[in-house]
Amino acid sequence: MTNQLTLAFLMGQSPMELFVHGGPIMWPILIVSFLAVTVVIERTIFLLREKSARDPAIVDKMLEQVEASDTEAAVRLGKNSRDYVARILVYALAHKEHSLGDAFMRAANREFARFQQGMATLDTCITAAPLLGLLGTVTGMMNTFGALGGGDIAANAGKITGGVGEALIATACGLGIAIIGLLPFNILNTRIEAAKHDVSDASNALEVIIKKTAAAEAAAGEPAAVAAGR
Repeated sequence: MTNQLTLAFLMGQSPMELFVHGGPIMWPILIVSFLAVTVVIERTIFLLREKSARDPAIVDKMLEQVEASDTEAAVRLGKNSRDYVARILVYALAHKEHSLGDAFMRAANREFARFQQGMATLDTCITAAPLLGLLGTVTGMMNTFGALGGGDIAANAGKITGGVGEALIATACGLGIAIIGLLPFNILNTRIEAAKHDVSDASNALEVIIKKTAAAEAAAGEPAAVAAGR
């Protein structure tokens, strides 16, 4: 709606006048704009809430407990945490006897699905808005050519200019929604990628610790095996 208000100011029309002169296609454009604004607000609140719940210190403590071969303590530390990385680690460590990698991936995919909710809708709105504007251009020009074919151009001057105006307003509104929506879409995607990076970093750290612990246990077991062989 911001772009419509701006256009109304520049063209000396009220938003309602602009909406009416844009023709019937303005209704789906209006719905798309409301959908886009709703998704942006909801996703912004969600990401801010998840960011405030982040607790890298608890994740580091969990990894320290895993390195100390105390998996149960690590699970207890992260069990009540609101940090999404901690939740993934808790699930993975709780199922490590079966498949640590698969458990980590399953928990991570569940968290990523939460982060991606609504993004497809926003992407569709950004893509559809200029196409709807283009459709408005077509219908507006059809009205213009219909008025031109009416015979008396002077008598149909209002219909001709109205058709041109409908085409321009619909196109401008559709493009405006797409352009304005692109900025928050990219910002939200950047935040989601940062969350994926945090999860990937925790995954790599856990893998290094598991391999380090396994190597240490294997090294400690070799002298014992040699001594037993004697």
